[in-house]
Parts: sequence; structure tokens; C-alpha cells
Amino acid sequence: MMKTNLLTLAFSTATILALTMCNAPSEEGPSEAAGINGETIADHIKILASDEFEGRKPFTTGETKTIEYIKSEFEKMGIKPGNGDSYYQKVPLVSINATVETNMTITSGSGTKELAFGSDYVALTRRVQEDISVNDSEIVFAGFGIVAPEYDWNDYEGLDVAGKTVVVLVNDPGFGTGDNTFFKGNSMTYYGRWTYKYEEAARQGAEGILIIHETIPAGYPWEVVQNGWSGSKLYLKSEDNNASRCAVEGWISTNAAAQLFADAGLPGYYFNNEARKPDFTAVSLNQTMSVSLSNTLETSESNNVIGLYEGSERSDEYIIYSGHWDHLGIGAPVEGDSIWNGAVDNATGIAAIFEIAREFTRLEEKPKRSVLFMAVTAEEQGLLGSAHYAENPIYPVTKTVANINMDAMRAIGKMKDVTVIGHGQSELDDYAAEAAATQGRYILPDTDPGKGYFFRSDHFNFAKVGIPALYAKGGYEHIENGVEWTKEQQADYTANRYHKAADEYNESWDMSGIVQDAELFFQIGLKIANEDRFPQWKEGSEFKAKRDADMAQAN
Repeated sequence: MMKTNLLTLAFSTATILALTMCNAPSEEGPSEAAGINGETIADHIKILASDEFEGRKPFTTGETKTIEYIKSEFEKMGIKPGNGDSYYQKVPLVSINATVETNMTITSGSGTKELAFGSDYVALTRRVQEDISVNDSEIVFAGFGIVAPEYDWNDYEGLDVAGKTVVVLVNDPGFGTGDNTFFKGNSMTYYGRWTYKYEEAARQGAEGILIIHETIPAGYPWEVVQNGWSGSKLYLKSEDNNASRCAVEGWISTNAAAQLFADAGLPGYYFNNEARKPDFTAVSLNQTMSVSLSNTLETSESNNVIGLYEGSERSDEYIIYSGHWDHLGIGAPVEGDSIWNGAVDNATGIAAIFEIAREFTRLEEKPKRSVLFMAVTAEEQGLLGSAHYAENPIYPVTKTVANINMDAMRAIGKMKDVTVIGHGQSELDDYAAEAAATQGRYILPDTDPGKGYFFRSDHFNFAKVGIPALYAKGGYEHIENGVEWTKEQQADYTANRYHKAADEYNESWDMSGIVQDAELFFQIGLKIANEDRFPQWKEGSEFKAKRDADMAQAN
């Protein structure tokens, strides 16, 4: 669907306010003693996930309605604009629909071979230009494509990849070894994410990058790559039109990669074994790659919505509560329903932010630090709204104390656990444990750390720039129905409603678990807001070095 500038879609303020007045939860709300209120959260979810909001996709009337609603709720609570006199931060985005003009050709001393798009490789570009060509680019195997000083690891050491195409492995060297002292064993680090590998290749000056797909370390089959790297994609648009990115970013299948190594005279196990050795050295495959892309480009702007509740003493220090407001909009009809409402994902998180904000405004004494409430855009397109804020912060990163992120909260009742995604990264784990204990709950690390969920929601972009970030939720052991029942509920949601038109509000939802988590997050934020210390990253975290360096420079 064509992306249209919001100016051509804008509803009048009066129209949006009329919608808000008709549907908004009561301003009176529960009494001071009632705390976080589940009925109020449910009312917000009903509105945000209603068909009137058209699936909340960026660049549509659904965006216009959504951001006006969020702004209106902040205004009613007395939450001030978070970007000067505006609640909005513009997020410049570009839609790139890439068409592969020719199959990828691989040339070696023995001749030329073609790789088929879709079955052998996928390739896109983030560069904002109509035509992209990579011609006779030397192919270099660069191991895992990682530069990780804290692990004394540098796959690019002594390597000049300017004008070349690097082929790298997915995940990181520790995965599959069973050795938790080697990187983090089966727990994926930041360096294992495909997004990092693309960024690092660009920093090294490579012209192209292809990640070798393997189902187990990637966490998903080749079909997911095929589907995800086709069609129109949204990206942030930088001042240089993304010219600093590699010309081509893509994946190559395991079989196609094995053929590259065989043609280079290397044994079939080479790329799986050699790259894990600490003394691994990158190697040229003595082959070149050529491919051409034709791009259809459309640019526009979306919006982060930011509210500010100023602190009483250290108002220049900030805690951020974040959640994404967007979902997938209108798609192909499924049983007559074409609106992908996104009730769980993530109307729940935005509704919880509203209630947490309301609790701060009802305190008898304002918190000492300021609190930001941030509803970010385009999470579903690759965490783009939070990435834009992290790269263009309104408030200094070194004055931002912590981030607490809410995404896809679970309306299935109270939980015994608080599952912390990325447990062990920062001292926010300890804050969560203290707050959980007051609720009679226990802390649980992510039960599937190999899939790298810590790097797959908006808190990750705050972490990347050094801000300690917490992403947690109850989701393992239901207080009455136990572990297996909880797993069944999550599996049912994933199979039948996640990223589907069926993700709608249901009157049978039990809001008590969302209330439980929102109360936990409020208490954590309130404690941090009244302290004078900054939570720290723990030893071994990939984000500690940057934070330490930035704070040392700021002080």
C-alpha cells in the first residue's frame, strides 16, 4: 500500500477530540487508594484496538487518531509536552521496495555461477537511491563479523573490507558450545543479532554483507528470512540518505554458503568450526559477487509521542517509560476481518503507561527526578521510533537514568513470576527483584535466551546508547493454573493472534496480571526517581563500556 504523507491524511483536531470525548475512560477514575486500575486499562485498550483506529499503522489515518488520543490523555493528566512545547517528535522514514534486477552472480577462477533470489539468498538495501549495483566485489569470510572488546574478540582485525562483501555467521561464537564462560554460551549477546552484523560491516567500510542462515542459531527457518526480506520495508532516513550503510545487506542459505566454501577449496565444516577459534583469521574466498537492485522510494514522517512529568529536585535527570503505539494496520481480510487491531501488541503497553503516568500525578509529593512517558512509532517495522530517539535524544543520554519498557502485556491473570528478558545485564534486575518480593513473586531469567529477545523490543535502542533498560513481564507461572497452562495460553496467542487480525480486545480478559506488572513498574520507577544514584550495567554486559565512557566524559 502506498505510504502517504501525514499532511494529506490529517484529521482535524476537533474530530479527534470528539472521538476521544465519546470513548475516553472517565477522568474521575478510582480513588487515590485504588492505585493502578484494571478497568481503566481495559477502557484504553478497547479504544486503541478499536476498528476506528485502523490497526495504528504509521502514515495512515490510524496514526493520526492514535497520536492525538495519546496526546489528549497526557494533557488530561497534566503531563506536559516532552519536546519543547510539542508532544511529538518527528521520525523521518523511508519506504524502500527493492526489486532484484538480476540473480546474484558468483565468479571464481573456474567460471560464474548464479544464486537464485529467495531460495539461495535475499538482499535489500537501506540506501535511499533508485539503483544499487555491486560489481565484482571480493567475498571475504569474516567469521561472526564481531568486534567485541570485552570478549577480546575482533573478526575484522587487520582486515580491509573496503569495496568487499563480507560473509558472516549468525549468532555469536558461544552459541552451541555449552560453555557459559565463552561469550554467554547459549544466551545470545548483542553481537549475535543480525542487525549488529549489518551495522558493524558498515562501520568497517564493506560494500556488502551476507549472513549465513542456520535455523537453530538464528531461531527461525529460512522461510522467515524469505518472507521478511521481500516487499516494501520502512527504514529510518538519515541526513546522508543512509549512504553510510552497506550497499547490499542480505542473507545466504546454508547450502549456498557451503558451495562458496567448497569452490574456495575449504572443507564443509570450515565456517562452523574455524570461526569459533580465538585465533581465527578472516579469509578471502577468491570469488567475487555481483548483484543489482532497483528501488521504489517513498518518504514521509511518523511521530513519537512524549510526555514529561517534571521532578521536584533533580528535574534534569530522567526515567523513561516506553512502549510502541503502532501495529500493522489494514491487511488482507481473514474471515471478513481486515483490520489488524494490535490489542495485546501493544495497546496493552500504552494503556499501562497511561495508568503509571496517572499514578505519578497523584502522588502527594512529586518525584525528585523527572519522568518521561514515551509512546514510540514503527516498532513493528524494526524498532524505528525508539532508534530515532536514541540517535536524536531530546534529553541527554548521560542524564537519563533508566528505561522501563512495556510490550505485549498478558491479560491472563496474576503470575507468580516476573520474567526478566536479558537477566544479568544491569542492576535493574535487583530493583525488579525487590519490587517483585513485595508482591510475593519471584524473578525468572528468560527461559529461551538463545533467541535474543532482549534485542527485539524498544528497550534495546536505549541500551545501545548506554541507558540501563528493563524489559520484564509475568508470563511463566500463573498463580492458580501453573506453568503448563501458562505455556498453552502463550502458544495459543502466538499461533492464532500474534500479528494477525484476531489480536482484538476480548471482554473475557483478566486484567489483574497487567495491573500486577504495571504496579511493579511504577514502584521501580518511583524508587529510582527518588534516589540520587544511577543504576549500572553489570560486568560482562555489552553496554557497560559505552555507558562508563560516556558518564566519565560527562563528569
